Amino acid sequence: MIEVKVPELAESITEGTIAEWTKSVGESIEKGETIAELETDKVNVEIKSEHSGVIKEFLFEPGDNVEVGQVIAVLGDTGEAGGSAPAEEPAAAAPVAEASKEEKAEEPKQEVPAAKAPEAEKKSVATRTAVASPAARKKARELGIDLNEVSYRDPMGRVRVEDVEAHQASAEKKKSEPAPAAPSKAAAAPKAVVQDDRIERVKMSRRRQTIAKRLVEAQHTAAMLTTFNEVDMTAVMDVRNRRKDAFFKKNGVKLGFMSFFTKAVIGALKSFPLLNAEIQGDEILMKKFYDIGVAVSTEEGLVVPVVRDADKLSFAGIEKEIGELGKKARDNQLALKDLQGGTFTITNGGIFGSLYSTPILNTPQVGILGMHTIQRRPVVVDDKDTVEVRPMMYIALSYDHRIVDGKDAVQFLVKVKQLLEDPEDLLLEG
Repeated sequence: MIEVKVPELAESITEGTIAEWTKSVGESIEKGETIAELETDKVNVEIKSEHSGVIKEFLFEPGDNVEVGQVIAVLGDTGEAGGSAPAEEPAAAAPVAEASKEEKAEEPKQEVPAAKAPEAEKKSVATRTAVASPAARKKARELGIDLNEVSYRDPMGRVRVEDVEAHQASAEKKKSEPAPAAPSKAAAAPKAVVQDDRIERVKMSRRRQTIAKRLVEAQHTAAMLTTFNEVDMTAVMDVRNRRKDAFFKKNGVKLGFMSFFTKAVIGALKSFPLLNAEIQGDEILMKKFYDIGVAVSTEEGLVVPVVRDADKLSFAGIEKEIGELGKKARDNQLALKDLQGGTFTITNGGIFGSLYSTPILNTPQVGILGMHTIQRRPVVVDDKDTVEVRPMMYIALSYDHRIVDGKDAVQFLVKVKQLLEDPEDLLLEG
């Protein structure tokens, strides 16, 4: 027998959830072929077989959690395809068909052993039901069911989740039958297990579980505060409208707002380096590079791919990198290296119409900038002392107050505002 194990994934990933088996029991598989898809905290990974053979058994079901190095399937040699077990049945049946008259005459003497047959049968069942899927064992523990009492339909003698659920349903039905004898208590029992068909119970994906866990951890471990400001987007929109056609013709990519904000953030981080740092124990790691995470929304949840050395990229380089990472995220093709690291994060809720929000830190980072929708509002123009309608955007900075003081956080946001409202400064300092 050949064991298929969960391979080493990455230093930070030690387990995953089986999303699906790409092969079936009894199928042949060649070395290098994908046998399963594993959903991890960050990306989906294909598990490939390191050997050729025939799939004899899957030890886990889709939805089960597995750890690195754990055996998840068993392969046999290619010559083992077909079922060896059924071939033994005629041999076992032959003695019965060819029983001698003497054996028939002794049948009455076997009545005593026959009385013990149920016990033998129970032992046999106990032996077979010991082969149960992890999901079935978990379900049985939750419901307090003895697996030895569960009937199974699998010809290989494997108890599955549906067998446990069927056993539980049967037991509940039996309990509900004597309800008339004790109307007060028995009548209430069935209501506790009635399923409302207006409610659908859906298991959270591993990625969604990880997102939930990390967001809660961020609020529990960081002294998180948020400060706000607003940006007059007139200058940025003017430059963008005047140069977008030439920019696209030259670079083959559209000139968006993200490159302006990325450059502004880098300029501000250079002035306030603590927002580009990280806390490890009682030490502060001052990072002198700028790997900017850009939050991307996908069907499976939020991911934050990283634009490496963003300070060394041009506007076109930033737009291209963000575009490529966004496409990979939506196509579920991000690699672990695309998500690891990052010194500061930018999230743009404005693309969904958000006017105002407080972003949550992407730990262990200590700062995250939230962009919002552009809204035309009447504002007082300082140099003219008049009121004009301008395209305005609220921006929010959430920061870890353990190492970032409120004064620095406010000034950081003011710096971002100044750079965006004066693109010449943005080109010089970004």
